[in-house]
Amino acid sequence: MKIVIIGPGGIGSTFAFQLARAGHDVTVVARGKRLEQLRRDEAIVSAAGERAAVRVSAALDATTEWDLALVTVLASQVDAVLPALAASAAKTVMFMFNTFEPLSRLRDAVGSARFAFGFPAILATLDDGKLTSRIVDRGMVTTVTDPAWAKVFAGAGVPTVVHQDMESWLRTHAALVVPVMVAVVAAHARQAGISWAEATSLARAMEEGLRVVRQLGNTITPEPMAMLSRLPTPAVATLLWMVSRVEAVRKMGAAGPGEPRTLIDAIAAAAPGQTPALLAIRP
Repeated sequence: MKIVIIGPGGIGSTFAFQLARAGHDVTVVARGKRLEQLRRDEAIVSAAGERAAVRVSAALDATTEWDLALVTVLASQVDAVLPALAASAAKTVMFMFNTFEPLSRLRDAVGSARFAFGFPAILATLDDGKLTSRIVDRGMVTTVTDPAWAKVFAGAGVPTVVHQDMESWLRTHAALVVPVMVAVVAAHARQAGISWAEATSLARAMEEGLRVVRQLGNTITPEPMAMLSRLPTPAVATLLWMVSRVEAVRKMGAAGPGEPRTLIDAIAAAAPGQTPALLAIRP
């Protein structure tokens, strides 16, 4: 397959590494320091020194008939790449990031016939351009809307399942993950776990976000997320308190507060006046 990956941060680099290793023709589109690193290495390089050769570009070639354009930028960055994606000859455009907004805008931008969405079950970081990643291979694995690409990803070592109601999936995930992100960002900044009072406030914000998801007519899905949503507040607070003390997870807080801010703002915009607990934890 001929695949272009736009946004080779930790997630995009993991997909590039796995897909290139599986024999696919992979091009990564990057900018700034990451572009310089990739041009120098001409490969995705792991922290262990493993290499997966990729092509490198500073912009999406609109004339190439990519089998897949995989977009792994943040939701706040996607508007900058939408015009190029809309004009591209890519056969499938798959967006893969956290969002709470309706997916119709993205579908309309690239056309429903080639639109796909997914979410990666991958924990990944880049340190001096070197990739460290862990691909979740059981339970909540990577989820996409397109069965054909689920098969390709699985064949490249990224276990993937299909879920058709990705809007409900993503909104459920956003409501659950925002308090985790806030906890991890705070823990990274202070190099210490959050307090019990903070964990309790974050747990209440999670409950509020899930109420908004239901009020909007979405389903709490999939079942593992639904099970988590039914936990009592003290149990959720305990989980958040513990997560903030895991060094490997805390390290992910280096990404900063931008993504949880964006998600909180999107949830608040969808339910004006109904999100005081979420707005109270906004970093």
